[in-house]
Amino acid sequence: SSEETPSGAQNFIIPKKEIHTVPDMGKWKRSQAYADYIGFILTLNEGVKGKKLTFEYRVSEAIEKLVALLNTLDRWIDETPPVDQPSRFGNKAYRTWYAKLDEEAENLVSTVVPPQLAAAVPEVAVYLKESVGNSTRIDYGTGHEAAFAAFLCCLCKIGVLRVDDQIAIVFKVFNRYLEVMRKLQKTYRMEPAGSQGVWGLDDFQFLPFIWGSSQLIDHPYLEPRHFVDEKAVNENHKDYMFLECILFITEMKTGPFAEHSNQLWNISAVPSWSKVNQGLIRMYKAECLEKFPVIQHFKFGSLLPIHPVTSG
Repeated sequence: SSEETPSGAQNFIIPKKEIHTVPDMGKWKRSQAYADYIGFILTLNEGVKGKKLTFEYRVSEAIEKLVALLNTLDRWIDETPPVDQPSRFGNKAYRTWYAKLDEEAENLVSTVVPPQLAAAVPEVAVYLKESVGNSTRIDYGTGHEAAFAAFLCCLCKIGVLRVDDQIAIVFKVFNRYLEVMRKLQKTYRMEPAGSQGVWGLDDFQFLPFIWGSSQLIDHPYLEPRHFVDEKAVNENHKDYMFLECILFITEMKTGPFAEHSNQLWNISAVPSWSKVNQGLIRMYKAECLEKFPVIQHFKFGSLLPIHPVTSG
């Protein structure tokens, strides 16, 4: 009966773009998709508060299967080495890697979704395909990251992921996703999508800074000023997503931190992690979720619908 499987009664659809012009942004901000997306981000933000990556948490079968899916994407990178080409950036081998994902996405998602929910696979798989960068431009940015969060949000909505998977969603699945994205960015020298240069928070990611700052709330001795201190980062990065991000930036960029990552440098002066966390959430809404160049690519279906929020 429909009581047992609410999504059984659902008509799944292939998600498509709905935000075509700047005035359409109002539709997005009023949409059920926006409310559910930001609600998902904030629920996870709350779930990881004050917890280390090495914290003991429950790992369900669905989580294990998602990690296996990401391991497959990782293995495909090894099987698709960069090609010799005149241009340093945007290695064309990325397109070969992407074509494989494009072809296999639904099969990969089928390994995570139980057979009785098979009808949801084509809809959910779209978000996975959108989450790894753009194969025409060979770039990656916060819109792709948002598609991965949307992919996880959809898996929650159909009941594949549950409330008690919250910590594992961030620490195990999203963290593995980040590792694979960093490997893609490095291997194929991907361009930052819609980068704001030194005025952006980071060339590629945003969410790990939000969730990573939440992890550090009420830390006994690590304060925001410590993340620009190499020793503090080296000693603690395995426990904290935020510091892992800082480490990756310092590996990829040369020169003084204050110059190549000005926004983060400014954030290191904020007195507490809870202030950092609140500020980053505001900044994420303003710089990513309310920016037309990012949201014009977002796709809407039955799970993340464009229709206005229905109360209830």
